[in-house]
Parts: sequence; C-alpha cells; structure tokens
Amino acid sequence: MGAPLFIVWRESVEALLVIGILYAWLRRENLLLLTKQLWIGTALGLLLAGLLAVAFWVAGSWFAGSGGEWFFTIMMFVASLLILQMVIWMHRHGSGMKKHLEQEAAESLHKSGGGFGILILAMLAVAREGSETVVFLAGIGAQQKGTSIGLFILGGVVGLLLALLTFWLLQKCSKIIAWKWFFLISEFLLLLIGGGLMISAFDKAAAQISDYDLPEWLFNFMDNALWSTSWLVPDNSTLTGLTGYHAEPSLMQVSVILLYWLCAILLCNISFTKNPSTK
Repeated sequence: MGAPLFIVWRESVEALLVIGILYAWLRRENLLLLTKQLWIGTALGLLLAGLLAVAFWVAGSWFAGSGGEWFFTIMMFVASLLILQMVIWMHRHGSGMKKHLEQEAAESLHKSGGGFGILILAMLAVAREGSETVVFLAGIGAQQKGTSIGLFILGGVVGLLLALLTFWLLQKCSKIIAWKWFFLISEFLLLLIGGGLMISAFDKAAAQISDYDLPEWLFNFMDNALWSTSWLVPDNSTLTGLTGYHAEPSLMQVSVILLYWLCAILLCNISFTKNPSTK
C-alpha cells in the first residue's frame, strides 16, 4: 500500500499544480469562459491515462509463464528509468514550469483562435502525468506481485485524497511550506522507490536466466551475499518495495543501487550546472 499511495499522491499533486497554473492564467487574462475547455481537456487526459492502464492490464493478463515474467521485468525496469528521467527533468525545468505552461497556453490560444488549444494543452499535460502514474504503478504491481489488489486500490485512493489536501495546504501556506521543498523531498523518495524497482527488475531477470548454463562467477555475482544485516533490520516486503533493501544483498544488487544513485546525483548536478536558476 505504501508505494502506490506515495506514487498517486505525488503525481496527483503535480497534475493539480498544472491544472491550477492554467486556471490561474485564464483568470488573470479574463478568459474564464474557456475554463470549460480546461476541464474537458483534463477529463480527456485522465481518460487517455485510463486507457493506458487498461492496455497494461490486458497485456499483463495475456502473458503467461516465462513471457509474463519478462514482461513484468521490463515494466519494472521502464518504471525505474522513467522515475529517474522525471526527477532529472524536474531539476532542469521545475523552476520555470509555471512560465513555460503560461507561454504554451498563450501560443495555443493564439494559434487555435479559441479554447481548443487550451483543451489540447490540458489534455496532454494531464495525460502525461497520468501515464507516468500508470507506468509507475504497473512497475510496482509487478514488484509486489501477490499483494492484495484491495490494498493496492486503497493506497491509490488514499494517495489521491492526500494529494488534494497537500495541494490545498501548499496553496494556502506557500509562504510557510515552499513548493521547492515539496519537490526536493518527494523526488528523493521517488528515487528510493526507483532504485528498489531497478533492483527488483535485475532480481527477476537473474531468476529467469539462472536456469541456463552460466559461468560460476556470474552465479556468485547474482546470488552470493556480501554481508548480512538481518540481525539489525530483517528483510521486509514493505521496506524492500520502497527502497530495494535486502538484509543479505548480492554484489549485483549493491552494484545496481549504487549505479542508479550515482547516475541520479551526476545527472541532477549537470542539470543544476546548466540551469543555475534552479538552485
């Protein structure tokens, strides 16, 4: 429940921020008559994300056996990389997101000569956030296979309610709780989940290829434990799902998580260097 709750919470807050920016721009420009197009675009964006979710569900139900395992492995891998890409994008463009959205809204309105441009802009923005959420949840679902679907859905519902509350609080208390800190903290937690997904993807891939005749060093790389911290923090499905923690990690698992965080740190620092205004 924890990872789905956090993913839905975080992505919903970002989607609400996008809608809020567009609505505030329409009000400032005395274009409130176009709010209908804004809400239609928002609904269409949610519909597109819903269709993607159905497509993933159908695809997952079609695959069975080894093919299904590889499908879920790829889903976790893609979700992990998408989280990394999203965090890097936010570091590079987050501070200018409001200005960029307003410029796009003005250009869309000018080109379309009506509210159609606003509708498309809202649809694409919401569809992007919704699609990211679907991919993340698909990866987490593959990682936590066997978890009660009821708990998974409950986590999503609670996450959405918390997102509405968080957005309201950040809007009302922006001088006390800055958006910058919300994004920094949530991005760190997203990277924890992304690293956990990457480890799970490699674990599942290792399980698939272990049936083949492989060199002994490769088996040792994938399976032999480097140390044990089970005396301090034993393996826990929730902790593993959120962070990729293993009480007895192999060299493969340690290498994967170190490489993931190294890429995140280096690429985010490059983003800061190219965009000093985001500091």
